[in-house]
Amino acid sequence: MRRSSVLVVLTVLAGLLAGVSPAVAVTQPFFWGVATSGYQAEGSAPDSNWRRYEQAKTSSIKEPYRESVDFRHNYVADIDRAKQLGVNVFRFSVEWARIEPRPGQVDETELAYYDDVVRHVLDAGMRPMITLDHWVYPGWVADQGGWDSDRTVDAWLANARRVVDRYKGLGALWITINEPTVYLQNETANGGLAGWKLPWAQARLVRVHRAAYDLIHQLDPGALVSSNTAYVPAVQGVLDASFLDQVRDKLDFAGLDYYYGASLDNLSAIHAASGEFWKVTPQPDGIYYALRYYARKFPGLPLYVVENGMPTDNGNARPDGYTRSDHLRDHVYWVQRAKADGMNVIGYNYWSLTDNYEWGSYQPRFGLYTVDAATDPSLTRRPTDAVTAYRQLIDGHGVPAGYTPVRPPGFCSVVDGLGSCLDPARYPGPLAPLG
Repeated sequence: MRRSSVLVVLTVLAGLLAGVSPAVAVTQPFFWGVATSGYQAEGSAPDSNWRRYEQAKTSSIKEPYRESVDFRHNYVADIDRAKQLGVNVFRFSVEWARIEPRPGQVDETELAYYDDVVRHVLDAGMRPMITLDHWVYPGWVADQGGWDSDRTVDAWLANARRVVDRYKGLGALWITINEPTVYLQNETANGGLAGWKLPWAQARLVRVHRAAYDLIHQLDPGALVSSNTAYVPAVQGVLDASFLDQVRDKLDFAGLDYYYGASLDNLSAIHAASGEFWKVTPQPDGIYYALRYYARKFPGLPLYVVENGMPTDNGNARPDGYTRSDHLRDHVYWVQRAKADGMNVIGYNYWSLTDNYEWGSYQPRFGLYTVDAATDPSLTRRPTDAVTAYRQLIDGHGVPAGYTPVRPPGFCSVVDGLGSCLDPARYPGPLAPLG
């Protein structure tokens, strides 16, 4: 998970449009979920591209990794925390660097750990949402060139086959690659990939997603497969050309991550480019326009908010008084508005269950449960006000009728370019229950 428009211009160069038809719509009950990722939360980090970036103190690194929030040894309690929320989806990644530390050498102890994670998720009545690649690959893959090498494609697919074959038939939702465009932006920013090689690396990500989609449907028939994209206001159509447009026939739902909006009276998203995410003024109505953009772009394709959340500065209260529970309710309100207006929204995940290592810093805090990873040796999970709010939202299938968002719509939203300004959502308007 990362929200940044850094290096967007370079990424756009990777766009190679493909004319393909949208996937067939899938009808499912509503998915309420929480999310996490391996490197960001697990601790006990093995050799990987990101472990090396952290040790080399590259441009993204503001503080040491330490043990993150040590999900690796606290997963039983964390999964139970998710269960108590009432969610029915638990998203996590199976870290390639952990299970294949050297070429062809599989660490059975680490596979057993993931087996137990999956077992606890299922026992808690949740479906696993398994991410195959959340921006992290083994150090030996970095040594052979990372995404600058065709060898990575073959090795990546071999690992994908290993993971999918192990967890097939369990009702898992599959995410192939987390935020592909931002993935490679961070690779170039940290020295893992030369900027001028972006088009070729982007093409390799397209290849592995397309192949993985077919592989998953071969091994795990009936599973839902996608890749989640980071939604960047006003320019998403250009960014989609580099990946999503080229895999649109290999998606069972459109997965989007929405964090920041933009409007003529709110241009604060610029702070995301410098990593000061907590300075961005949230714009909940933007999630409606992001969903509408994909509903129009991919008619008939279900929509899933794979990530949405609000960062705070080291867990401190926002100066404007806007709370995590306000943010959560306001965004769910606009998801319900989208549903009421005919958009086939099938799921919503909150990012994240706990605070974690935000790719170089513990300062941005997104967790439902806050953790002082840098100062608290016990890594105590402390509930925020959003824990109760999320439980109530799930129990009530969304916000109640008559709810008024704490944050009103922005003036002339540009989340979907001028389209979201010239064709604004009715406000207030009807709501549809979720689930």
